[in-house]
Amino acid sequence: MSELRIKLPTDTWIAATWEEYVETIEYPAYEKAKGYYHNRQMRIEMTPLGHDHACDNTIITLAVSLFCGVKGILAKGLTNCTYRKTGYQDAQPDMSYYIGENADIIPWGTSVVNLDIYPPPTLVIEVANNSIADDKGEKRLLYEDLKVKEYWILDVKRIEITAFAIAEGGSRRITDSQVLPGLAISLLNEALQRTRQMNQSQVVSWLLSQFQK
Repeated sequence: MSELRIKLPTDTWIAATWEEYVETIEYPAYEKAKGYYHNRQMRIEMTPLGHDHACDNTIITLAVSLFCGVKGILAKGLTNCTYRKTGYQDAQPDMSYYIGENADIIPWGTSVVNLDIYPPPTLVIEVANNSIADDKGEKRLLYEDLKVKEYWILDVKRIEITAFAIAEGGSRRITDSQVLPGLAISLLNEALQRTRQMNQSQVVSWLLSQFQK
């Protein structure tokens, strides 16, 4: 590993071959980093994840899982799972879900999810505290190319989710989830707002009452 590779800039996209990217993420200094690769560029994220990011990540995970449980929707949620199309793309979203018929398609014992073998996740969620521009830009293009069906960006500072449906190589804004029918994005935004005023368990109780209506 060269001195340049050891000191490469992080939390930004830089030009790299696939081989350079793999060499970088396998280096011990980056074992706790999140890695992304797209359009012959790599991004290594080293920014510490603080309280606000962690809380919003937790509440949105609870919300999606609770909704699926109440509505009888098969789903499997994965935290920081790596999805790889060897030589082309790599992603490690904050949260991702396989929903419906693909809920249990990834077998136990799988490490990196090989997208040359398995389908992409149905829903991908990125929680953005300081990376909102990138999440709306290059990562959005990455998930379009990976052909996930839905992509949510949770803006911690603005306390809101921007959701996109992905199809035919592009994406469009949506106000209601297409992969979780009956789930309004505005309801999730209200739940996020409530976490600033009450305990997390109280927000979960409120969400349960809304989902049972």
